[in-house]
Amino acid sequence: MELQNTVKQALNVLYHHTDDAVRLEADRWLQEFQGTLDAWQVCDNLLHDASSNPETLIFCSQTLRSKVQRYFEELPSEAFRPLRDSLNTLLKTFHKGPPKVRTQISLAIAALAVHVPAEDWGDGGIVNWLRDEMNSHHELIPSFLELLTVLPEEVFNYKIAARPNRRQKFEKELSSATEVAMGILTACLSINELKEQVLEAFASWLRLRHRIPASTLASHPLVLTALSSLNSDVLSEASVNGELFSLRMNCTTNVSMGSVALSEWCAFPSLAVQAYFDCETVAKGRPLPTVISELIHYTAARNSGGFSVQMPLIQLIVPQVMNLKAQLRDSSKDEEDVKAIARLFADMGDSYIELIATGSDESMLIVHALLEVASHPENDIASMTFNFWHDLQIILIERDSYVSLGNEAAIDAEKNRRLQIFRASYESLVSLVSFRVQYPQDYSGLTKEDQKDFKQTRYGIGFALNRGLSVPVADVLIDAALVLGGEVTLKILYMKLLEALGICGNNESSDWCPAEAALYCIRAISDYVSSTEAEVMPQIMALLPNLTHQPQLLQTVCLTVGAYSKWLDAASSGLSFLPSVIDILVSGMSMSEDPAAAAASAFRNICDDCGKKFCGSLDGLFQIYQRAMTGEGVFKLSAEDSYVNHPEAVADAIQRLWPIFKAIFDLRAWDMGTMESLCRACKHAVRTSKRFMGITIGAILEEIEGLYKQHHQPCFLYLSSEVIKIYGSDPSCANYLKILIESLFNHTAYLLTKIQVTYALVALTRACGMPALGWAKESVSLIPLSVVTEEERSRFLQALSQAASGPDTKSLTVPFEELAEVCRRNRTVQEIVLGALRPLELNIVTVP
Repeated sequence: MELQNTVKQALNVLYHHTDDAVRLEADRWLQEFQGTLDAWQVCDNLLHDASSNPETLIFCSQTLRSKVQRYFEELPSEAFRPLRDSLNTLLKTFHKGPPKVRTQISLAIAALAVHVPAEDWGDGGIVNWLRDEMNSHHELIPSFLELLTVLPEEVFNYKIAARPNRRQKFEKELSSATEVAMGILTACLSINELKEQVLEAFASWLRLRHRIPASTLASHPLVLTALSSLNSDVLSEASVNGELFSLRMNCTTNVSMGSVALSEWCAFPSLAVQAYFDCETVAKGRPLPTVISELIHYTAARNSGGFSVQMPLIQLIVPQVMNLKAQLRDSSKDEEDVKAIARLFADMGDSYIELIATGSDESMLIVHALLEVASHPENDIASMTFNFWHDLQIILIERDSYVSLGNEAAIDAEKNRRLQIFRASYESLVSLVSFRVQYPQDYSGLTKEDQKDFKQTRYGIGFALNRGLSVPVADVLIDAALVLGGEVTLKILYMKLLEALGICGNNESSDWCPAEAALYCIRAISDYVSSTEAEVMPQIMALLPNLTHQPQLLQTVCLTVGAYSKWLDAASSGLSFLPSVIDILVSGMSMSEDPAAAAASAFRNICDDCGKKFCGSLDGLFQIYQRAMTGEGVFKLSAEDSYVNHPEAVADAIQRLWPIFKAIFDLRAWDMGTMESLCRACKHAVRTSKRFMGITIGAILEEIEGLYKQHHQPCFLYLSSEVIKIYGSDPSCANYLKILIESLFNHTAYLLTKIQVTYALVALTRACGMPALGWAKESVSLIPLSVVTEEERSRFLQALSQAASGPDTKSLTVPFEELAEVCRRNRTVQEIVLGALRPLELNIVTVP
């Protein structure tokens, strides 16, 4: 009783005291309390205490749920039944609220079911037990429905510290109880107020992918109710909306913190961090997929028996979803509803892509609906289809898709037939997505940081970014080019360019964004346009000199020139465009940093691919080069475009600059971006100068050796490896490099004890053979049997042995992850494992 009062007092201080230092002390005490064995009984008592306030109930329910998930093995085996009965009583007690507490109790019972074999629950396990409870207490059905919903979800919840083999058995137990669960849910359909919750629970059970015959599901009341609800305003959110979270998720994420503001949570971990991060993981990472989406996925699952088996259900689902097509353009629809409908079409396309790729009349209806989604003005909706177009492209052009046809003639005929059928769809797709790379209208008003993010995302990984939303438009264009051919795709984009130029003309104040977007797309497909293309490329090259020198547009013009450098070399008319192209690049290098960098990159490509055509222009080229390198005039180049290949000159420059480099190393060693850039510069210097580096290389290595021990930056290791490659064969450097390698290896090996290390283990075993297996066996044997069973040890060692002797490392992944899961299942176990392994220390010995 004294401890219970202390908990209440500490919570009162945490929520209501005005002194943060006092609140922090209370928070620390509560954290320590949560880790004690007494927390089980105290939290249980306080939850049963009618005088407990909401703050106490929330804290205790969350603590008890966490204890069941992570530390159930603290309790003796005979504690299971009293704990189950207590939780059941609490579930009944809180069936009318607070919902946050009821949700935590449901999660605790579900976690208990993961830990405890079905036979311990009585006849038929927890689902039968739950059915009996619902039959006996009709007024509590909503609470029990929530528990029925979370049960299958907990199969995939790795916060529950169950051993892997027990988790697998739990999944099998639930699968065998699927018919019982379906019967419960079907019975609950008669209660109109519960239909939404029933559909939610049905979706949860579908994720188990238990093999229920398609013919059974096609006529099942749950399926028919879900499909009929697609056009029901009352139930559309539960059956369609892919953004809807379950009642459990809403309850856990909207935890009322009393006077504790959300911004203060991170300062008080006992309640805040546990509740916040647990709930954030659930809410953000696991949105409730739609019932219909789950049915679609169910029919396409690997263990479903194939489309021919699932056809009765597929033929029921597809027409119902297709009826929603008109709502994609319904302006009166809420955006979230449209997004949910679009997700249904995208799921249908992804799941039934093999059927769609046949090009039947029925499948083309789905394709047209997906084009409708792709045309939506919101990028996050349109991009839902992009994965479908990529996968469809692979099926259409890959030979493996047609091998079942047998002879070459049949394969070619079918491939050509399909490509012809989908040609118009991909042509429409190019037009629909090309504008999505367009700069936002308010680009100049964005902060420098936002502009930098835009450019890095757009040019760095080939994706377009529209106010923070990543859209892989370049990839879609490439998919289209692979189906249509580069020349056809180029013609479509050229027409977009002409259309854009007709809008903006050559007025610098006009909207340059459409023309820039069209050029960006033309550049994106450059690898798929023939170097001898003679119809469109000459016209594009003729247009480029007439475009305004707006910085972003000029940057893309320069990049486009560089992308088509091989065309300029190979095309019959390429030579005639070189003078105007060079003028454009010279203008680019005279602009701000981004156009200058693009122009310099394009210049490199032109020189590499069109070098023979410059034989008579060396003096002019040298003047451009000299002005760029010496900084004369207005030329601007980025650092990576101004390195030179003169070993002595570079070595001399690095020696003079070393004091500045060292100051940056010392002051910014914590900054990964700065260190990566600086190490990259040193790497280029080492590669260029080699033996001319002299004493500077020793100073560099001494610096990074010390910094690596403090800051663990991977770029330090990479720079060291470059030095070892270059100087490793020099006998005069052997002793120094030996000391360096030992130091780096020692510290890296220490770091490896703190992360996942599958590939390191395999590499070590392959390098050292049987001794390494012996070391692994010796190490694993130190872990007590209370943590790792003999079966788990043997499985891991056997997998390591097989992976070490064969090319495939995948066989090690599962046993290794299982062993890691067992050893990390809660803090107590982690401390036992660390204590058992800590005596082993690394000793570096000289290998002859």
